[in-house]
Amino acid sequence: MISIIIPIYNQADKLPACLDSILKQSLKADKIEVIIINDGSTDNIREIKYRYKSIFKYKFFFIDQENMGAPAARNRGFKESRGQYLFFCDADAILKPEALEIMLKTLKKHPEASYAYCSFLWGSKLFRSFPFDAKKLKQMPYIHTMSLIRREHFSNKGWDESIKKLQDWDLWLTMLAEGHFGIWIDKVLFKIQPGGTISNWLPAFAYKLMPFLPNVKKYKKAVRIIKKKHELI
Repeated sequence: MISIIIPIYNQADKLPACLDSILKQSLKADKIEVIIINDGSTDNIREIKYRYKSIFKYKFFFIDQENMGAPAARNRGFKESRGQYLFFCDADAILKPEALEIMLKTLKKHPEASYAYCSFLWGSKLFRSFPFDAKKLKQMPYIHTMSLIRREHFSNKGWDESIKKLQDWDLWLTMLAEGHFGIWIDKVLFKIQPGGTISNWLPAFAYKLMPFLPNVKKYKKAVRIIKKKHELI
């Protein structure tokens, strides 16, 4: 079974599209459970809860907690989950119907891999990844949070709740240090609805030519924090 863990904070407007895409997954209903961790939202998220609880064909859990941040919400979801596979899904994501089935088949075909990741769209912009490269992973983030992970290979350390930015990169580096690798699926299996945290994205040249921009400064600071933690500098 796949445990889909969705941390959410004030994204009630985007969650229905995410849940609708989960309902359309090609996997059978007994192969999926959905766990939503409401991280102290102040919008109308509970209306979404009651609407979907009655129509969901999968096991459906909705858990409230104080606002503690996405890593803490993901860790709570993991503790509540029962699946052999974990899928930490962003609330503003829309999955293609075959997304989870393709990821699952890929992991079953490649027992040496601990997780499967893919390329994705942010709105109409393509974020294309590439085959797993441990050396490159130590240099830069290129694997999205939304990867299918074998439960037995997920780090006992969980998500680092002190990391505020580049949390996915931190997780993959932690798992790499524990001997776990990923495998790339050369397909676009989901898209992110614009307007979330990734909306701060800037083109690559901005990070070289515009170091004075606030978002560039924040990004470079986050990179330093991750590299220092993993002794990469």
